[in-house]
Amino acid sequence: MKKFQETAVILSQEQIGEDIYSLWIQTKEIAKEAVPGQFISVYCRDASRMLPRPISICELDQEQGRLRMVYRVAGAGTAEFAGYKAGEELKVMGPLGNGFPLKAKKALLIGGGIGVPPMLELAKQLPGEKTLVMGYRSETYLEPELAAAAPLYIATEDGSKGTSGNVLDAIRANGLTAEVLYACGPTPMLRALKAYAEERGMEAWISLEERMACGIGACLACVCRSKDVDEHTHVKNKRICKEGPVFNAQEVEL
Repeated sequence: MKKFQETAVILSQEQIGEDIYSLWIQTKEIAKEAVPGQFISVYCRDASRMLPRPISICELDQEQGRLRMVYRVAGAGTAEFAGYKAGEELKVMGPLGNGFPLKAKKALLIGGGIGVPPMLELAKQLPGEKTLVMGYRSETYLEPELAAAAPLYIATEDGSKGTSGNVLDAIRANGLTAEVLYACGPTPMLRALKAYAEERGMEAWISLEERMACGIGACLACVCRSKDVDEHTHVKNKRICKEGPVFNAQEVEL
């Protein structure tokens, strides 16, 4: 998979939730090469913050070379990004990592928290019948776009919208079934979904969330436990930024 380091142009930025921002950028090559589930590394202008921030790809306009990132302000780097305006430039590298396989099977697409954004482009590109199940603490975001891509079910921890509880509660409450499961979100959610898929003999693909440093597999800062010995490290580890972030659920230990 090719990756590019570019100076992208910001097309628009807006706040779409509490500490949640949507940023569209114009790229030369990255958007044309990217697939659902991949991410890009975004570099700060402040030289004291040397490491880039990994941000998942939410939407792609490959014909026009545009991509959308939806991110949460979680520290100084993303707080800097939130202040950027249309017309400004942004140093980025990508597309990085491995994306979701596009299976022509009845599918459940499940996102939780900041794992919601990458499921939008997957829903748009995935062939066949699909259903979305998104989990939030309280406030929802990207709801209109998700609902336009596929039937959408929502779970909120405080019960303010949809099913009260988590994504598994929503799946069970609505009697949802599928042949393959795709998921992105916090580790406890992915662990529960892996067990759920195993119990039902479902194929499952999960995108892991982890702090990353280099984003290209060189530093070994974002490893996870794997079922088999890794060719690179010669131990039972996989690099989330390189071999992932998307894995067959059977490949990794959560």
